[in-house]
Amino acid sequence: MPEVWFAIPGDPETLTGGYVYARRLMEALPAAGWTPRLLSWPGTFPHPGAEDLQSVRASLEALPPRATVLIDGLAYGALPTSVIDGLHVRIAALVHHPLARESGIAADDAAHFEKTERAALTLARRVVVTSPVTAQTLVQEFSVPREKIHVALPGTERAHRARGGGDVPLILTVGTLTPRKGHDVLIAALAEVADLPWKSQIVGSKERDLATTALLRKLIEHHNLERRVTLAGEMSGGALREIYGRADIFALASRYEGYGMVFAEALAHGLPIAACAAGAVIDTVPGDAGVLTPPDDVRAFADTLRRMLTDSTLRVSLADAAWRHGQALPQWSDTARAVAGALNLTLEAAA
Repeated sequence: MPEVWFAIPGDPETLTGGYVYARRLMEALPAAGWTPRLLSWPGTFPHPGAEDLQSVRASLEALPPRATVLIDGLAYGALPTSVIDGLHVRIAALVHHPLARESGIAADDAAHFEKTERAALTLARRVVVTSPVTAQTLVQEFSVPREKIHVALPGTERAHRARGGGDVPLILTVGTLTPRKGHDVLIAALAEVADLPWKSQIVGSKERDLATTALLRKLIEHHNLERRVTLAGEMSGGALREIYGRADIFALASRYEGYGMVFAEALAHGLPIAACAAGAVIDTVPGDAGVLTPPDDVRAFADTLRRMLTDSTLRVSLADAAWRHGQALPQWSDTARAVAGALNLTLEAAA
């Protein structure tokens, strides 16, 4: 079987969508005809220092001639072309969403990432993306030829249907505490429906962005929601499945998503979804399974939560549709076959 060197920055066990995608892809690739080899890169991406870039270049130069390399987008979009040009390897890029589209970053950083990612993408033989929306963005805004791009939707595990949280509805949110995830919008919306019975669990790392975590805690205190909104931290495995199973509503007010794996997980558990019409969320969340509102519109998001909390017929209808759509979502074997198709084409190009 051919080998692919999968370059991943930082700890592959990190509990975010991009890292989960990488781990599950590596597990599934052998059945699709490729042997994955981990190429560990520094965890300083997307802001690597000069020494980090030197070590990355050295790691690529040490690979066998004509080796196939798949580079995760958290690193690839931040690589100067001098690091990846002139190598005797075949490079494929994995792009979840352009780095410049991250919310809450400085304008200078966004402009820098726009430049570096555009240049780096010209050197990739193939570009794997996790949604049609990201593919369209790369074609229209980054001038990537459409024929170079391959869509490999994230897989979703089959799950037991959520049974709900009992007398007090549980509103579940899963997403690292960063500006892009819009937890500030969610908390403000929850404050507007404080007259209704509910409880909220926000699952996601509190350590990756300490400033955002501090802001959210202040917002919770400001709205007197300390007894109703819990910043639960990271969860995985059985603990995460258990809390999905106890939930009544899935709510995440992301400002942008390249796909939104947690929305697919919510569908797989049959949860009605409150979300924002941002990026790939429009394609990920079917219209009969969730309600999408404009990004950063607190009032509209609160109105959606109010409707779901007070109209049991609506909530059941959305949940039934979510469960139905969830059963048809791709599995990780499908993801691996799509990525393998892109990698197979790299073998046709001369290094």
